[in-house]
Amino acid sequence: MTTSTVGLVAGLLLTLAITTGGFTGLLLAVVLGAVGYAVGGHVDGEIDLRALLRGRRE
Repeated sequence: MTTSTVGLVAGLLLTLAITTGGFTGLLLAVVLGAVGYAVGGHVDGEIDLRALLRGRRE
């Protein structure tokens, strides 16, 4: 299991601990899961978040 997958699972589990359900809980689960996946991918070197956040500065 890669770090990005672990980050995704951790984000989803954290969401389950915070929310009790409903549509807002679903949206929060998707957002936190995506954030966890992105951070895990950055740690693994699969995703370069600095380049993504830096934007187009030439």
